[in-house]
Amino acid sequence: MSELLHLEVTYLKRIFESIQDGIIIMDQQRHIIMMNPSAEHLTGWKLNGTVPFCTYCENRNVQPGENTCYLLQNDEVPYFLSKMPTYHGEKIDVEMSTALVYHDRKSSRKEYLLVLRDQSAKKREEEARISKLMIKKLIDAKESEHKRLAKELHDGVGQSLFSISVALQAIESYINDARLNTYIGEVRKELEKVMNDVKDYSQQLRPHSLDQLGIVAAIHTLIASVERNNAKLSISFVTNVEERCQSPVEINLYRVIQEALHNTLKYAQASKISIRLFRTEAGLTLTINDNGKGFNPAELGNPGLGLKHMDERVDQLGGTFELESIPTKGTNIKIFIPQWMEDQHD
Repeated sequence: MSELLHLEVTYLKRIFESIQDGIIIMDQQRHIIMMNPSAEHLTGWKLNGTVPFCTYCENRNVQPGENTCYLLQNDEVPYFLSKMPTYHGEKIDVEMSTALVYHDRKSSRKEYLLVLRDQSAKKREEEARISKLMIKKLIDAKESEHKRLAKELHDGVGQSLFSISVALQAIESYINDARLNTYIGEVRKELEKVMNDVKDYSQQLRPHSLDQLGIVAAIHTLIASVERNNAKLSISFVTNVEERCQSPVEINLYRVIQEALHNTLKYAQASKISIRLFRTEAGLTLTINDNGKGFNPAELGNPGLGLKHMDERVDQLGGTFELESIPTKGTNIKIFIPQWMEDQHD
């Protein structure tokens, strides 16, 4: 029996010393009788010291005869959040609970178990979660507005311009004046240019092929548009993706490719770009390489808005974003999306 008791004491001592929560035994004057290493590490308090009042107790209205400490006033409190002063003056967010563990009714002596759980990490996690959610909402709102504007340009402005073009053709058939016909022909050419511009703007805002046919078709359309406007640039695209992905995966990866091509055209002075999108059992891998002038990422300092937005979009998908660049050797972007689902499109 004594051996079993010895084992129990040993295990309890190990638990007391290794548990991550701060554990303190204090009397009704808040003098520290016992504390575990986690409590000392968290607060910096010492044995025989005094547990300070938390922010709530410092400011709460106390009725006559009440203990200033809310925890001791109620003997047992299962859950309580407040800020607790540490030894160096800072205050940390903690979750506290108390339990009356000893009461000598003859002397009225009481001893309390005080458990402290650091909430700083949890608070940072919650702030990061809210920040990520806000970014997602902003991206979703931006894409929704892009889709609306693209539809308005295509179905509204684009169709109106097309109707004007048809009307000019009809007018031409009734006019025999060569000079006037030449002038109308010039107007029609200018109108055609405007129609193409509207089509390009609509495509940049939200490509119709992305919603109708999926990311692979949209990438092909994007590449054709970029190469058409940049005769000296060659873009190769290789993929084994045949299924439709969920809409967030398609639109965010498309935007990443769009931004990468924009950055390459603006800064890299590249003549070749390689885009590879591959599906594996683990997820989706997207790589974008160019043979441009490259740069030293260490000298870049804070990433530009373009790179930051790319990283944010990948983060929304739970993926990883890696960028490697060497001066005169080009730039390589690698993105991995660990979770994606085939989407069902009518």
